[in-house]
Amino acid sequence: MRVLVVGSGAREHAIVLALAQDPEVTAIACAPGNAGTAAVSEQLGVAANDPVAVAALARRWSADLVVIGAEGPLVVGVADAVRAEGITCFGPSSSAARIEGSKTFAKDVMAAAGVRTAASETVDNPARLDAALGRFEPPYVVKDDGLAAGKGVVVTTDYDVARAHACTLLDGGHPVLLESYLDGPEVSLFCLVDGETVVPLLPAQDFKRVGDGESGPNTGGMGAYAPLPWADPDLAETLVRDVVAPVAAELVRRDVPFSGLLYAGLALTSSGPAVIEFNCRFGDPETQVVLPLLRSPLAAALCATATGKLADLPSLQWSDGAAVTVVVAAEGYPGTPRLGDVITGSEAEGVLHAGTRRRDDGAVVTAGGRVVSVVGTGADLDEARTEAYRRLDAVHIAGSHHRTDIALRAVNGEIAAPTPS
Repeated sequence: MRVLVVGSGAREHAIVLALAQDPEVTAIACAPGNAGTAAVSEQLGVAANDPVAVAALARRWSADLVVIGAEGPLVVGVADAVRAEGITCFGPSSSAARIEGSKTFAKDVMAAAGVRTAASETVDNPARLDAALGRFEPPYVVKDDGLAAGKGVVVTTDYDVARAHACTLLDGGHPVLLESYLDGPEVSLFCLVDGETVVPLLPAQDFKRVGDGESGPNTGGMGAYAPLPWADPDLAETLVRDVVAPVAAELVRRDVPFSGLLYAGLALTSSGPAVIEFNCRFGDPETQVVLPLLRSPLAAALCATATGKLADLPSLQWSDGAAVTVVVAAEGYPGTPRLGDVITGSEAEGVLHAGTRRRDDGAVVTAGGRVVSVVGTGADLDEARTEAYRRLDAVHIAGSHHRTDIALRAVNGEIAAPTPS
């Protein structure tokens, strides 16, 4: 099987590495890829958000399976264009990808499916903003209604900060979603979805804030770990039953069936699980910890999903132990990152590339905000965390920063899922 992975981040690097372990995969290409994926796959230039260009590339390369990594290409219809060429594609249609592309659409789907989520209100007119904000209590949650790479969200107890963020979004032509705050530990659950068939992967937890102790602004994600030692062993099955399966069924009812990876971001509140957001693809950085623990062949799972045969897929098998990833970010991130800094240690074991490129002189340099994800695995979460930070010590980038507390509270037993009232 020839597999083309579309994207350029650490998520795609993790997918390529998992595919490389699959004996059924005979060739792998990554487009446009990065300096890390170049070591394990053929690199092909393409504008990932151009449906016509990606479909043409898949045809020229004779791809048997195309895997779309990021949300942007899915929302603009890259998967539709690939399938129109008669090529199997893992990723939802542009209509189904609205579950991430429009938070208002997602809220409407959840309401129809009877799935718990935060109370919300969409504002598309600055004149309505103050009255709408007045209907919420702190902490205020202000989101860009569209795609924002995880950085369009502000959670704050300061009314003026919340209002300023909303005004910035509205001034840029972006509708604003105001939400009530959901307390409780957060969980990321990836599910393979084929219409109404849902197969969960391991639950994970990611870290959105840039600084230790959940300080600073939101980012695309600064680290993650899996599995969750503090969670109920039946958590994934419960979330499929109560959250993911009803949403998948509602999308089928609306004649926009989902095919691909449906990612539910949830808060485990005292009133039960509640959805923070849905994404239409593998999440980054959670992919970097979930896939290293998967023992089943990845290509078979993706193909079964993409060809409508997920119900026939054998049960997924997982390794014992745990995985932790820590993101190393460029100076300036999550604002404007500094580019072009030389990276040393980027070829070490466990280092997955994201914002990197190789210069003509062979040096690997920064080319984005989140530069690399450093992954450690171990017999338990403590061992995996220790290994991740040990490996991180070998990576050096001038001015870079990373969190030092990824998975620490879980290792120390400081997280507990609340008992629903």
